[in-house]
Amino acid sequence: MTELAVSLHDANRRLDAIDRKILTVLQEDASLSVAEIGDRVGLSSTPCWKRIQRLEADGVILRRVALVDQNKIGLGITVFVSVESSDHSEAWLRKFADAVSAMPEVMEFYRMAGDVDYMLRVVVADMSSYDIFYKKLISAVPLKNVTSRFAMEKIKSVTALPVPAA
Repeated sequence: MTELAVSLHDANRRLDAIDRKILTVLQEDASLSVAEIGDRVGLSSTPCWKRIQRLEADGVILRRVALVDQNKIGLGITVFVSVESSDHSEAWLRKFADAVSAMPEVMEFYRMAGDVDYMLRVVVADMSSYDIFYKKLISAVPLKNVTSRFAMEKIKSVTALPVPAA
């Protein structure tokens, strides 16, 4: 096994059933007190707090955030943007990644396998805002092709990962 695979395997093995319950509870409501989380997973406050601290220190819990309704803050358009590039050099990727990562409209950014090189999930207020974003994107670095797909309806959207059993 590679060093990364061993590291991931070790981290996964260290998660017992209670850790997994804690992760499930926190993904549903991270605003719960440690005592409430402990009650839900069968621990008292101190051991529950220690487990949460370890999960954070190990990088299993990345951060705790509030989820905001994008429509209620005026960001009613979701666009999936696929990007193809004719340049696959490290320098080009670094410049492109830095430019895209600095754009607040980009919620997710992936390097892909298959017929497109990169996929972005973008949220904007309206078509005019998307046009401004699009012009900023295409001026950042040379691109071969950019295809925009506008979401008509959000059918499912979750943030909680399905925590696998041990």
